[in-house]
Formats: sequence, structure tokens, C-alpha cells
Amino acid sequence: MSTFYLSQTVTLTTLVTTTAIFAALGFFFSKGKISISSYLTADRSIGRKSLTASLTASCFGLWILIGPSEAATWGGLGAIIGYAFGQALPFIAFIIIGKRMRKLMPEGNSLTQFVLVRFGTTMFKLVLALSVFYMFVYLCAEVTAIAKIANLISGIPLWQTSLLIIITTLGYTLYGGLRASIFTDKFQFVIIFIFLVIAMNQIFITETNSFSIDLIKEKAGTLISGKYFYGYTAGLTFFIAVFATNLFDQGIWQRVYAAKSNKDLVIGFTSAFFIILPFLFILGFFGILAVVTGNTKDPSTVFFSLILNPMTGSNSILTITILILVISLVVSSMDTLINAISSLFIINGGKFLRLTPNALRQVSYFLVIILSAIVFLVASKGYSVLFMFLFADLLCCSAVFPVFYGMFNKNISNKLGLYSVISGLISGLALFPNQTFEKSILIGNFFPVDYFPGWISTALLFWSFVLATFVPMIIVFLFNKKNKTFEFKKVNKEVRYIK
Repeated sequence: MSTFYLSQTVTLTTLVTTTAIFAALGFFFSKGKISISSYLTADRSIGRKSLTASLTASCFGLWILIGPSEAATWGGLGAIIGYAFGQALPFIAFIIIGKRMRKLMPEGNSLTQFVLVRFGTTMFKLVLALSVFYMFVYLCAEVTAIAKIANLISGIPLWQTSLLIIITTLGYTLYGGLRASIFTDKFQFVIIFIFLVIAMNQIFITETNSFSIDLIKEKAGTLISGKYFYGYTAGLTFFIAVFATNLFDQGIWQRVYAAKSNKDLVIGFTSAFFIILPFLFILGFFGILAVVTGNTKDPSTVFFSLILNPMTGSNSILTITILILVISLVVSSMDTLINAISSLFIINGGKFLRLTPNALRQVSYFLVIILSAIVFLVASKGYSVLFMFLFADLLCCSAVFPVFYGMFNKNISNKLGLYSVISGLISGLALFPNQTFEKSILIGNFFPVDYFPGWISTALLFWSFVLATFVPMIIVFLFNKKNKTFEFKKVNKEVRYIK
């Protein structure tokens, strides 16, 4: 789109005002409540309603307006189903593993603490690295996306939006920690819910977006067909990738321990599941609607191409509403990610530096600011982070089974857990496609593409995720020895409360 829908003055005013309000709320609520316990787990005092709002708001990053619909433009109904369940089902999984972790280490703060005791130092460093890398990529994606949208709406340079969003969110999040993040999430949840419903309704009532079942079958029949092979591969790929990475999200683990009780945890996570799932189905459907209406020139802006068109371009109120929605989505996920990365430094920094938790918190501020500077550089260039996202997803997939099966099974040894993850990484990376998605290390480089059938060579991403996920599972089952037992009581003995 070449048309700008708002002046730069109006857009900047909306950006500054909205982010300033969230920052003020975070600073005001955090005053006098910045102990280490409050910073990491909100003093383990969050009830079910606040937990539901926080989980939903922090999960609903700007990606929800981009990822599901973009995936649907080529993966169809299968991609929508895989994306939706891949994002929502982890909240049900967290009920099981969350209750397990709260029992094993009631004074814990992160998954990495468990991994260190259960699998040893090497696996701990690997899981810590992939967790931080995933959240860094997520930050890059969110800041890049809002910078591009502000540029789309009014032509604001990418660096200006990126800098504003990063500085504002860093300020109140590093000051107030998890408590500030959860408090602002309540307001962001209300804004997101109301404004998202308004925006989705606008898409359905816009005359240029009229459609029918017959028209969908005519224009996008392949995408909704049960015989569409790439629909199945796309759906399974997104499900595996999104499901696995969510299980390593420190922001969610913080909320597991922030829950006031197991009952609050169950109700909060279940409620988030039932809120998130239908929204993602509808947002994914807009990708198919975009194919029907011919709005897929830029798949990453499908949602905005459907709602911001020449007929609505002069509607400043609608455009400002969308901008406020976008800001709320970005800030709600960013403050979660910033606090999660900072918390990992505080919780695990003692393994690398001999400092007190308070000193580690100061160091974490410095490290997060450096990381945010890198995020700013990436976002201000407008690079696509899809490839980085997929790479981070693959790393998580290789570790997901050994880590979480080892949370319940006592027979997996440290070496078996580590070797199974490495085997998953090697096999997954062998088929992981390059940035054109046409060849991989094994197929197209080591061996010619012609040596492999089309159902493999044209679905490299799918098979790389299948191998990364299931090879570790096979290794564990084949070489698991019952005489190698782990005493789970050891976890509680070695994980102590951080004051």
C-alpha cells in the first residue's frame, strides 16, 4: 500500500500517549514493591482472574494479526488448525507440568532450575541458551512488526517507532518486574479484547470483503480441501513448532509460580485456553478471506490490507483504534519477554558469577539493555525474522521430549537426555531448509534434490521439525535403562527460595 492513513503527528501522538499511560501504570503500581520475590514471581500472589488476563494479554502479541492469516494464505485450513491448537494447547499442558513443578520445587522460579538438578550443567546451559534465544527473536519480531505497521499507516521511519517502544517498555518493566507486567496486562487485556472485536467486525462488514461459501470454493477451494497435502504438513509443522517453544517460555513459567494456588493455576490457564483458541481460528480465517478478495500481495499485512483500504482510509477513528490495538499487543508481550529474560539472568547468574541476587538484578538490567539495543538495530532495519523464529523453534523441539518426559520419568540419565537432544538437533538441522526453503544441508547440498521424492524435497521444513521432535523420543525409548534412577526429592533440596 502506498496510501498513508494518518499523519505522522497523529500517529506519534497516539504512540507516545498510549505507551506513556502503560508506563505510568507500571511505575505507579510498582512503587515500594520491588523485592526480588516480587520482581520474579509477584510474591506468588496472583489470583485466577489476574492470571487469565495476564496470560492472554502476554500471549496475544502482534504476531496474532500476522502469523495465523499469513500461514493460511498458503497452508489453508490445516495451517489455521495447527497454529491455533499449537498456541492454545500449551496452556492445558502447563496445568499438568505446572502442578508437577510446583510440587517438585515449590520455591522455584524457572524451568532452568529444574533442568540443572535433573540433567546437569551441560543440558542446563543448552536449555538456558535456547530459552533466551527464542525470547530474543520474539522481541525482534514484535518491535519490527509495530515499526513496519507505523510506517505503513503514516510513513514514520522504522527506527523512531522501535526506539520509542523499547525505551518505554524497558523503563517500567525493569523497575517493577513481573508485578508491574501483570498489573498492566489487566488493562491491556481489556483494550485488546474490545478493540480486537471491533477490528474483526469491521473486516466482516466492509463491502469489499464480501464473500460466500461458493466464492471461497471458487477462489480458495484448494486451501479448504481435505486433500491438500501442504495443509496437513503446514498444520503439523506449526503445531509442533509453536507448542514446543511455548513450553520453554520463561514468561509463562513465571506465571506458573506466580499463581496463588493450584486451583488458581488450573482456572487461569484453562480460561486462557478457551479465550485464545477461537480468536486464532478467526484471525487465521482472514488469510483465506484475503485470498478470496485478492489481498495477498504482502502476506504479512493481510489483516491490515483487509481493514485498511481506500474505503476506510479516511476513517481516522478506525485507524487510531487499530494503532492502539497494535501498541497494546506489542507492549503486553514485550514487558513479559523483557522481565522473563531479566529473571533468567537473576535466577541463573549465580552459576556464572559469584554475586548476590540483588547484585545480579543490577547486572541483568545492563545485559537486557544491551540485548534491547541489538533488538533496536534489527527492528530499525525491517529485516524478516521468520527464519530466526523457525530456527529457535527447531532448537526447542529437539529438547521438548527429553526435558518434560524427564520431569515424570526417573530412568533418563543425564547423558541420555543430552545425547537425545543432540541427536534431534543434528537430524533436524540436516533437513532444515535455507531461506528460500528449497534445499537443506542434506538435500540439495550433500545430496542432489533429485535423489529424494517430492513429498520430502518440497516439505523440508515439515520433515526437519518431525525429525527434531521424534528422534530424541526414539533415542530415549531405545536406550532408557531402568537401573539409572533419579531421586526427585533432590530437586526440592537443591532449589532454594530467592529473596
